[in-house]
Amino acid sequence: MKSTSKYEMIQHLLAELKQPAYRFQQIADAIFKQRIGEYDRMTILPKGIRNELIKNLGEHVLNVTPVMQKTSSQVNKVLFAIEGGEHIEAVQLSYKRGWKSYCISSQCGCGYGCSFCATGTIGLKRNLTADEITDQLLYFHLNGEALDSVSFMGMGEALANPNIFDTIMILTDPRTFGLGHRRITVSTIGILPGIDRLAKEFPQVNLTFSLHSPFDEQRSELMPINNRFPLHDVLNKLDQHIRDTGRKVYIAYILLRGENDSNEHAEAIAALLKDRGPWEHLYHVNLIPYNSTDVTPESFHQSDKERVQKFVTILKSKGIKVTVRTQFGTDIDAACGQLYGHNKL
Repeated sequence: MKSTSKYEMIQHLLAELKQPAYRFQQIADAIFKQRIGEYDRMTILPKGIRNELIKNLGEHVLNVTPVMQKTSSQVNKVLFAIEGGEHIEAVQLSYKRGWKSYCISSQCGCGYGCSFCATGTIGLKRNLTADEITDQLLYFHLNGEALDSVSFMGMGEALANPNIFDTIMILTDPRTFGLGHRRITVSTIGILPGIDRLAKEFPQVNLTFSLHSPFDEQRSELMPINNRFPLHDVLNKLDQHIRDTGRKVYIAYILLRGENDSNEHAEAIAALLKDRGPWEHLYHVNLIPYNSTDVTPESFHQSDKERVQKFVTILKSKGIKVTVRTQFGTDIDAACGQLYGHNKL
């Protein structure tokens, strides 16, 4: 079911009220430039229009309710209540050089059941609306925070939610969030139709593919989606994505001690990414230290530093571009694979 965003609703409402074209910009400026979170406080608008906005949209601009916040040195994790009594989480990362990055959720829960991920243990409750997704960012913005970059790496599989495309429209609309396309990253476990649509509609948005094993059989065990969209089909699609967009594709790889961190795994990743064609230099591997939670299997553990280093050395020796992701937020369950949407302190 396609939901209409509040920004579209405001435009419809203004048209019905036969308001001049600049009215929408006034409202957008009140929200995004003056950071006003209640329609009644937008005193630049006539009282009648404010009343209509409140009648149709409620008093508050935000449709999500922050219920809990956990903070550690560079990480701020917020738990939001959404309609239907459910919860979602968003994470703000603050880098030393002043950059603010956000990891936001696209679904409440996730139906893909990757065995190492906390979000997967709750199953899929529902897709988030475009407002529920963008409101996670708007919450931080209204609280005075800069929005430098955004990744759809919170709860859920972004490309399984059709509302993600409306969301990106809102985030890149110069009248509202005005985010550059290259400041947005969509992460996927390999949903082929979604990868296609992203390349067509938003070729400049960054794409990250979650690999986690270069071996089909093992990948299917860790990530059941591999049975539906097998690895080689996804890689062929990523080749096409790079050819069509000229943009880098990031390969995310969570290192699980004794499971997928052997020399053989590193060599197999290199073999997968080499000899793909003149664009192969546009593949970049991001290695992610595994983060455990109360709800993920106890059999998974983080690889030790020497093993990670060896893995990196092998990939680099084969000419693969690789980065080890800095770990943030493990102490407050805010790191990759830890978002669970519960409100236990």
